[in-house]
Amino acid sequence: MSKKPTYPPEFKSEAASLVIDQNYSIAKACKEMNVGRTAMTRWVKQRRAERAGETPEAATAITEQQRDIQALKATIKRLEREKEILKKASALLMTDAFNV
Repeated sequence: MSKKPTYPPEFKSEAASLVIDQNYSIAKACKEMNVGRTAMTRWVKQRRAERAGETPEAATAITEQQRDIQALKATIKRLEREKEILKKASALLMTDAFNV
């Protein structure tokens, strides 16, 4: 069974740029970059969405700016979880303090 190749975001960005910025057809860009049509189509769609300011939820962002946004969102989510844990721990400590 062959393993599906993985490509770095910079490669995906460059590949999508051929279609979006340099007016290559999907087929020509696929041939130039040696990738499948499905992947190229997905990258072009994602790159256009990212340029419109949409941050992908399920995929790694192609553009550096959107990757930064994804990292910041992950940090915010982690901090919110930590804050909830601290709130619960604080409530437990307060309950214990009143029971002494």
